[in-house]
Amino acid sequence: MSDERPQKPLPEEQLSRETTSLEKAPSVSGPGASAAPVLPGQPVAAPALRASDADRERVVERLRDAVAEGRLDMEEFQERLEAAYASRTYAELEPLTRDLPAVGGAPAGAAAAVTGPGQEQAAWPERIGGAGTSSTAVAVMSGFQRKGQWTVPARFNAVAFWGGGDLDLREASFSQREVVITCIAVMGGIQITVPPGVEVDVRGIGVMGAFDQRGNPGPLQPGAPRVVVTGFAMWGGVEIRVKPLKSDRENKPRRRKEL
Repeated sequence: MSDERPQKPLPEEQLSRETTSLEKAPSVSGPGASAAPVLPGQPVAAPALRASDADRERVVERLRDAVAEGRLDMEEFQERLEAAYASRTYAELEPLTRDLPAVGGAPAGAAAAVTGPGQEQAAWPERIGGAGTSSTAVAVMSGFQRKGQWTVPARFNAVAFWGGGDLDLREASFSQREVVITCIAVMGGIQITVPPGVEVDVRGIGVMGAFDQRGNPGPLQPGAPRVVVTGFAMWGGVEIRVKPLKSDRENKPRRRKEL
């Protein structure tokens, strides 16, 4: 019997053998397999993309609509709400609304989809039509205000000279599908507040002044009106804000702070 023992492979030979065995090893797949790491520059599948705050809010808004429509009870809503705010990716958000129809996708003959609590629950077609409540508002070293339930005419003129004005359209009706608000602000300011889902087109000109739109209108709601804001601002400003009703904010569940 030979007393010779096999020599230990050199580090280079061992590395070569390990590399060859890895190349020949079958790939592991299946439910229990861990996902391969994503390398820099490698495309990422859409479900694996990180969700933003706006993505989570859109899902929550749809869940709120589903409760108002009677599609979810409060227990289901609370469970999905917590899951929505805890979600990090699209893959985690998608199942929360998978069994809910899209907004406006109710079966034929069903009532129009609810857009939110309060006045916004009324379908937009019911809020379009009729004669305007007033067509002009003027503030000279003073102020004016239009808010609550009023009807915006096809053309509305607002003038603020050393003064201020407030036009709140959140509970308003509209005489036409498209309305034009012309603002003249000279050393004064005019604020226009619209509800989410309404299309806003700002065309005003500012000279040492500005036409400023703040807030994201979000997805346009079916049948919602179009508001065109135009005019002139000198040493003054016109601000367009997108803001839900106070009752909507109170009814909206408080978001949990993410760790």
